[in-house]
Amino acid sequence: MDGGNQSIVSEFILWGLANSKNLQVLLFVMFLILYLFIVSGNIVILVLITTDCHLHSPMYFLLANLSFVDMCLSSNTTPKMISDFLRESKTISFAGCMSQVFFSHCIAGGEMVLLVVMAYDRYVAICKPLHYLTIMNLKRCTGLVLISWTTGFIHGISYFVVVVQLPFCGPKEIDSFFCDMPLVIKLACMDYHDLNTLMNAECGVVAVTCFILLLISYTYILITVRQSSKAGASKALSTCSAHITVVMIFFLPCIFIYVWPLSITWLDKFLAVFYSVFTPLLNPAIYTLRNKEMKNAMKRFIGKFLVPNEIHNIKKRVPITSDKETDCMK
Repeated sequence: MDGGNQSIVSEFILWGLANSKNLQVLLFVMFLILYLFIVSGNIVILVLITTDCHLHSPMYFLLANLSFVDMCLSSNTTPKMISDFLRESKTISFAGCMSQVFFSHCIAGGEMVLLVVMAYDRYVAICKPLHYLTIMNLKRCTGLVLISWTTGFIHGISYFVVVVQLPFCGPKEIDSFFCDMPLVIKLACMDYHDLNTLMNAECGVVAVTCFILLLISYTYILITVRQSSKAGASKALSTCSAHITVVMIFFLPCIFIYVWPLSITWLDKFLAVFYSVFTPLLNPAIYTLRNKEMKNAMKRFIGKFLVPNEIHNIKKRVPITSDKETDCMK
């Protein structure tokens, strides 16, 4: 069916997560609190890594980028979902819907590659420790982060270019809380099955390739850790277990939504909420609550900005032995 889509369909109707008014109010409060935790938690990580010189290393540079990506991923859909809980008419403009499709895949694609980069960083640190600072220098880290964003942009724009040209003439109702690519394609006035298969295949190439690279990296890491000293192995295993946890909670929902869809509406909604809300929420908790250096950085930050007299007394008692330590105490 031919015709321009913008002139026929100017907005879409989102069904959201629930129909009950009382349940929607409860969900509004719950997700508002979760979103505030997501934003504040990731901002804390960004501030600590930026201001604390003890965290100026490749691993924490990549972690800061992951926190920024997580905030973007959640902010793409969560604020709209939260506001819709209090609205009778849950509509989204055509432009807003297409923007959600683009940014969802752009950010998610970038995060997949970024997780691979973080796995490579841990591989170099554990398997080639003597060459770590040479290999993972600032220039290379910046280049790898740019590659992740470029890959995400290409992944997102490929979906956007296809979806924005589809002929939409009704129906215009989406059984979800945001414009998800498979659901939007089903509204097109055409046979969408071949296109949906092609889009899932393209998404599968990105997701499965990144997942396989992650499995290979962590397999090498675990083999090396097993042969290391007990003390070094314990620290390396702790760091890698946090990374592996993040990988699993991010990739599994994406795989079951896009690569291997189950066609179960309530499950698709749950998985979508999981990777857009709970994954960005769990990342700060995993990387801060289980990370000794982040905990120490938090204590130094509190002491420096909230308890200046106490930190001044510590500086008097502790001898300074190097210029780097002097800079870190300032």
